[in-house]
Amino acid sequence: MAPAPPTHVFFVSTSLFIFLFHYFITTAHSASSPSSPQALNTNTDYMINPKLPPRALTSSKKFEGSSNLVNLRYHMGPVLTSSPINLYLIWYGLWAPSQKLLIKDFLLSLSPSTPATPSPSVSDWWRTLSLYTDQTGANVSRTVLVAGEYSDLRHSHGTQLTRLSIQQVISTAVKSAPFPVDHRNGAFLVLTSQDVVVQDFCRAVCGFHYFTFPSMVGYTLPYAWVGNSAKQCPEVCAYPFALPAYMAGGGPGALAPPNRDVGVDGMISVIGHELAELSTNPLVNAWYAGEDPTAPTEIGDLCEGLYGTGGGGGYIGQVMRDQGGRTYNMNGRNGRRFLVQWIWSPVLQACAGPNALD
Repeated sequence: MAPAPPTHVFFVSTSLFIFLFHYFITTAHSASSPSSPQALNTNTDYMINPKLPPRALTSSKKFEGSSNLVNLRYHMGPVLTSSPINLYLIWYGLWAPSQKLLIKDFLLSLSPSTPATPSPSVSDWWRTLSLYTDQTGANVSRTVLVAGEYSDLRHSHGTQLTRLSIQQVISTAVKSAPFPVDHRNGAFLVLTSQDVVVQDFCRAVCGFHYFTFPSMVGYTLPYAWVGNSAKQCPEVCAYPFALPAYMAGGGPGALAPPNRDVGVDGMISVIGHELAELSTNPLVNAWYAGEDPTAPTEIGDLCEGLYGTGGGGGYIGQVMRDQGGRTYNMNGRNGRRFLVQWIWSPVLQACAGPNALD
């Protein structure tokens, strides 16, 4: 029997809200992110920073987890360098056309566009990923393409999935679509609807990535899974658009989602997190911190819960709010706006995002 995948996930962690963790790892750094815009467009929108951290915690303007203690290393495995990175989407369960379009608009916003999307943009965010290389010096590709889609409307493997049965979902899609076996140039993205219960979903994870077993799918293929938490646990997996009960009366307060869909807007940040890690660590032997590949700390894990300058210790940081009161930190294609967590920059040795103010 093939071994179970390691716990390699977008963690639901209460450590996000512990001030002291960030206090001990935070150090000042003055360099600007290579993906930071020269200026933010605040003509019609305005900046907000829900509950700035107390000054006593840090003398720096930045509170984003920069640290000399993070030992992110390259372990000689492949990264997704082929251009484009072909994404094959598997829609498991019932999805509204508007929800599919919203997610695809985010995915297509990862690539540079002409004319350029206004800064701070999703493409600027993905540029940080292109700083990661393989052992030949080839960079993670800047171009991401939705190369195929498959809809499993009838829940062919039921409404309760395990980690291994998600691989069976992929196997069904590979045979039914049919999808090409594209292990060098592409990856699968399994998206489960709000009525699907997945092993550890809400309790420990909001999404994860790994690779398929030949015994299950016939091939070794990198993939990621993310679930819609709208009905099951929005306060966990769609934070900060919904808040846990223990934060009632405290914390930043629930923020309005940029596209009026708490579940899908929450998914988008998790999708970004998982794709960032999938591209830099597709076979769990490339970029990660720690010595144990069964429990690696990756470039998304290092920045979980950070969305802007001044973030950390449960504070999301400086973001933007439009005239309708909706919160975002990045612009996408077709006028879309998204709230996406930052990722670790190998150049700055800190969490970075295109909406950085310093």
